[in-house]
Amino acid sequence: MIRAPEIRLIDHNGDNHGVVRPELGVQMAEEVGLDLVEISPNAAPPVCKIMDFGKYKYELQKKAAEARKNQRVIEIKEVKFRPNIDTHDYDVKMRSVHKFLEEGDKVKVTLRFRGREMAHIEIGRSLLERISADVDALGKVESMPKMEGRQMIMVVAPRS
Repeated sequence: MIRAPEIRLIDHNGDNHGVVRPELGVQMAEEVGLDLVEISPNAAPPVCKIMDFGKYKYELQKKAAEARKNQRVIEIKEVKFRPNIDTHDYDVKMRSVHKFLEEGDKVKVTLRFRGREMAHIEIGRSLLERISADVDALGKVESMPKMEGRQMIMVVAPRS
């Protein structure tokens, strides 16, 4: 399957044989009972190694699984507030915001306005400033509060 006219050959012991024709590499691989595997196809000339191809594919699969296992997907959790929220309700919602930030998730703080509350957007802005001051130790404000229709949105990301 190797179509290059010349390849850089590395044998099963790791010794470099220099630039050779692919037929010679296949012949050497058959003598040892292994396969000729193209390791780096983008190099000039391509690098090929004499090895067990099944074992090579298995090791690549194990590396990919290990990389997936160590990967952490950051979720965006949403906490909704109202402009005239009471102190206890505020504390309860802030506890969940702190928990989400400690778990490493981003938090989308949504402040919803209804009816005449739209006339007092400054109350909502001061509430979001209070929230950003309270989460300053655990997270940083990623996007500043901005109005989107009848709601004001702010995104807080955990500090690394």
